[in-house]
Amino acid sequence: MSTVLQNRIPTRTYRHFTLPPVDSLELKKLEFFYIGKRTDIIDSLIQSFDSGYAAENADQARTMLKRLLGGSSKGPDVIIADAGLGPTALATFAQYLNTQKNLSTIPFIIESSSVSAPELKRFVSERFADDIISLEELGTDNLIRKVKFWKKVKERISREQQPLNEDAQVQSTPGDFSKRVFDIIISALLMIVLSPLFILVIIALKLESKGPVFYTSKRAGKGYNIFKFYKFRTMIAGSNDKIGDLAHLNLYNPLRENGPVFIKIDNDPRVTKLGAFLRKCSLDELPQLWNVFKGDMSLVGNRPLPLYEAATLTTDEWAKRFMAPAGITGLWQINKKRKYKMSAEERISLDINYADKSNFLFDLWIMANTPSAVIQRTNA
Repeated sequence: MSTVLQNRIPTRTYRHFTLPPVDSLELKKLEFFYIGKRTDIIDSLIQSFDSGYAAENADQARTMLKRLLGGSSKGPDVIIADAGLGPTALATFAQYLNTQKNLSTIPFIIESSSVSAPELKRFVSERFADDIISLEELGTDNLIRKVKFWKKVKERISREQQPLNEDAQVQSTPGDFSKRVFDIIISALLMIVLSPLFILVIIALKLESKGPVFYTSKRAGKGYNIFKFYKFRTMIAGSNDKIGDLAHLNLYNPLRENGPVFIKIDNDPRVTKLGAFLRKCSLDELPQLWNVFKGDMSLVGNRPLPLYEAATLTTDEWAKRFMAPAGITGLWQINKKRKYKMSAEERISLDINYADKSNFLFDLWIMANTPSAVIQRTNA
């Protein structure tokens, strides 16, 4: 590895690191911005990126970023902060990033190897960062994949209706057109026919507990398209703040350190009594008919994933599941009744299988087998 050149400025507000060009080395052309004092982390980042900056704390980082963006720099590709700086300081810094138009699309990642497990739970529960990683466990290649993924996601969110990238798009076919027409007609008819049930559920939710009727979140669908996903609320208000305390109940390999991560908790204590009934009968999924009608989803496809789950599917093989439409029902739904404790890899395998075989007749077969899987055995 070539010698690292370190340029210093008199104020010592930050440090800028670069690697000289080497013919045999394919540089990744990405730039990091590290916040913290750990030289081992800086050394690791230098080995992974083309160039980067380092600031010792959040205040110095704000000053440096203003200078960078005030000049000719496009800004860093990722901001990585040491968790040892504390959740309060880093949460405030994350709020600052979100209020700056030219910084809001930069992924903000917490490097967690310097904090204890109890301290890490607070970062997980507050979720002000895009991702939480351990550089030593993640490795260079997976780090670069994560950075590129989060860049795509945040740029996609800022542009809303523009496609995430050309490579992730799937060309439309006559079968796609037929599927879309079918989705529009069936979803519209179902919303009309089921409107009395919608009203009853809304009234019951209002009477049972405080909080919004609908649960909404950003999800990644076909081609990593980001959209607002709707369900009837089944949990107590503020339930996301408690997810870190329930990780040990996760049905999907709760102790895994690397690879794909899904979160599904059996007998989740955050679920209300009415919410448990709605989940058991899959009635909480009904608002997704609006997602289908709008074109965010299809009646049949792979489940759209929360962004923190989609970010773990960064390999080419796993990402293939995003080439299929997002759907209300699919292979995973009709298989989970038979094996509800399937591994994350088994679930992805089903998603990839659907992406490979997706066609109208296959969709009809899945829909025909869906009613038997509607009533769940678990409260998950």
